[in-house]
Amino acid sequence: MNVEIPTHVRETASRLGDGVPYALKVLAGQLADDPDMGEPSALPGILTVIIDGDLFEDCPALAVGYIREPDRIEIRYVTPASFAQPTAGKPDRHATQGQHQEQSAHPGAEAVAVREVADAWRRITGWLRINAPVSHAALRAGASAAAVAAVESDLGIQLPVELRTLWLLTAGDDGAQGWGCLPGNKALMTLEAVSALYRMKMAAQTQEDTLNSGRPEQERITVWQATWIPVIALGPTDDTSGLYLDAATGFLGRWSRYNEAPGEERDTLVTYLEEMADMLESPALAARDKPGLIGGTLVWLSSIDPVQEDRWQSLAD
Repeated sequence: MNVEIPTHVRETASRLGDGVPYALKVLAGQLADDPDMGEPSALPGILTVIIDGDLFEDCPALAVGYIREPDRIEIRYVTPASFAQPTAGKPDRHATQGQHQEQSAHPGAEAVAVREVADAWRRITGWLRINAPVSHAALRAGASAAAVAAVESDLGIQLPVELRTLWLLTAGDDGAQGWGCLPGNKALMTLEAVSALYRMKMAAQTQEDTLNSGRPEQERITVWQATWIPVIALGPTDDTSGLYLDAATGFLGRWSRYNEAPGEERDTLVTYLEEMADMLESPALAARDKPGLIGGTLVWLSSIDPVQEDRWQSLAD
């Protein structure tokens, strides 16, 4: 039986721990001998195997999903088994963070999220590698599982599995010629920037809470909520505004250092990345923004400097 491990799965495995690629290789050998060793999951056609991390050095407990066909097996995802569970012993600022996290705790929903984020990001980076190599080179390598766990501990809330997965694939965007690669030339924030901005926003809300105690209820001000995780900034070096991911609802929202009220985008991280991939692959159909190139850099039309417009090459032409 042939067992296939796609490139994006290998990349994810390498970032989960030095021992994970070897554990995955061992599992592939076991699946070749016993294709039905997995248990049916909530995903149609997907079988799941749990790898005991104690059997391998530098390897957490893993949940591995695969599909079985008559002559082949394809491993579809690998993720720490702990992703489905709250971090033990961690301070819980919000005992209940809403329906989104309850759904994310279900192994089937978790597996779907991991696969969808990985597939969308693979489409995006594959396009960048071929068409905009300068932008592709500006993306940081994936964070380690320990680094992601450190951010989670710093924030004191359970990270959505979608965000964990994305950070394992890339730890931020350093920008190309001042532009991030996300629509609007926004940039995926580095993990350090996420923690720093979150602390600043929470401190600002603490000050407002003090003032709110003397305000009528209808005049109380909310500048930040503990479940809001900043993930996208206006630019690689501009954190005056951007998007947060609400861990309680799973939706993105807008934040700003100015006086604009925060607002929901009604996009999830998955739909945001999938739409970006769609716009890159079919630019003529792009509605929210228009992708183009300046040299080897991806530049979106909505936020281009007017003096650069004559150098901008539309991808829809």
